[in-house]
Amino acid sequence: MIEDDLRAAFARHEALTPPVGPLRSTIDRLAAARRRRRLRLRAGGAALALLGVLGIGLPPFTPDRVAEDATLFAEPTASAPAGALNILLLGVDGSAKEPARLADSVLLVHIPADRSRPYLISLPRDLAVPIPGHGTDKLNAAFRHGAGDGRPDLGRGYELTRRVVTDLTGVRVDAGAVLTYPVLRRLTDEVGGVEVCLPREVRSIHTKRVFPTGCQRLDGAASVDLLRQRRGLPEGGLDRDRHAQLFAAGLIRRAGEQGVLTSPVRLFALVDTVGADLVVGGTGSPLVDLLKVLPELKSVDPVGLSLPVGPPEGLGWRLPPDPKEAPAFLAALREDRLAQWAARNPGQVNRTR
Repeated sequence: MIEDDLRAAFARHEALTPPVGPLRSTIDRLAAARRRRRLRLRAGGAALALLGVLGIGLPPFTPDRVAEDATLFAEPTASAPAGALNILLLGVDGSAKEPARLADSVLLVHIPADRSRPYLISLPRDLAVPIPGHGTDKLNAAFRHGAGDGRPDLGRGYELTRRVVTDLTGVRVDAGAVLTYPVLRRLTDEVGGVEVCLPREVRSIHTKRVFPTGCQRLDGAASVDLLRQRRGLPEGGLDRDRHAQLFAAGLIRRAGEQGVLTSPVRLFALVDTVGADLVVGGTGSPLVDLLKVLPELKSVDPVGLSLPVGPPEGLGWRLPPDPKEAPAFLAALREDRLAQWAARNPGQVNRTR
């Protein structure tokens, strides 16, 4: 009886029920918009990783502030950024969720105003530098001082390191990225591996893997293993810096071969490989404008350089800038004359293949 009464009551009020079509349509539109927004943000992270390695300026973007970013997909302006660009890449052992103590690879990518080719400039981890609020310490410690203990703030670690590098070089850092080993591993695997040509055999103290002399294509795990090696190398951290240059150059060439650098479709294919683990910072223009810089490059074959340093000092093995050669090198960087400096100092040009 009760069931019959309920059915009758529902039948009497059925005409008063609002149509579900419009409501369902609204829900579907909101869900689709949310999915598109999430996809755009993740794709932006993938694009930032590749463009950061190449050395293209990018807007501020961190995993904790994606919702506040208003420039990544802003309306394009008439032209791409002009003038020389300087991008700071920090290689750290860790991820956005795991402690990252030191920036053991500090690479400044210089794109000259004539867009001739990228210059990969290694700044030694053991370089003695003034760190605001922390006296004089090794360059790699700037990241730790900025990021803090416990769960580190990668963005703050990057920012303090950027200030130190700006004070050291005298050039504006337009943008940069913190590249953790998980990011590099996934990025390498997504492009199908990176070719690295080693001048000598390297034996991993972590995995016992042997990297033979000569050219070899490395997957993500092998690339990270190589980039971690310092102990046992003839020049320690300086050799690791050269390996980082070889890897970065190989990644740039690989991305160029696959059309990733100029194809939004290929950039979107990297969505799930990088995502929120990437932390970048700096100033820049809308992403669509930054993409316009890529076709302007006459060559994507980079030139590898290192800041000239003197012999280590003290028990901490801190490296001072070479008092004779470093000022001339930094002047060439500030004045966008690295091509001329490299031509006059061929012995200081590092191989990148």
